[in-house]
Amino acid sequence: MLAMSDEGASVDDGFSLADVTVQECDASQFGTFRDLNLAWIRRYFTIEATDRTLLDDPQRGILDKGGFILVAVWSGAANVEALVIGTCALLREGDGSVLQLAKMAVDEHFLGKRIGILLGDAAIDRARLAGASALRLETNSKLTPAIRLYEKLGFVHQTAQDSAYARADVQMRIEL
Repeated sequence: MLAMSDEGASVDDGFSLADVTVQECDASQFGTFRDLNLAWIRRYFTIEATDRTLLDDPQRGILDKGGFILVAVWSGAANVEALVIGTCALLREGDGSVLQLAKMAVDEHFLGKRIGILLGDAAIDRARLAGASALRLETNSKLTPAIRLYEKLGFVHQTAQDSAYARADVQMRIEL
């Protein structure tokens, strides 16, 4: 992963949300997808088997199953190549009519800069384009800022069902 200190760039280098684009992840960005997510998970929880399945081989765990990975790329720092500063995935479930928003992570240097909103909006658009009727997610009740973000995007709380994650105690859904 290109960390901010690796290249000397920082969010203070003229950051503008206008310099951020969300695009589908390519194989060269899989390592950053993994690293951003592992850093986020380790900050609050422990890595679980399902995390490893999706993050260690995103091609097999997500893309080959009809899912998508989106990355937020910032190209605004002078003399620095574009940086992946956020990620999320859309996982196919069952017949594919409902997708799961998963693995949303933002580089800690860019928290509070509306990258989550940008990724969330792009994920909803991509789910619609894929023909999904709904998008659901699982999170944890101690992640209050994330829950507020999902509510702003239009997700509503639903009764918790079984989850592949021990940490997931909140489930939300948006009809598309």
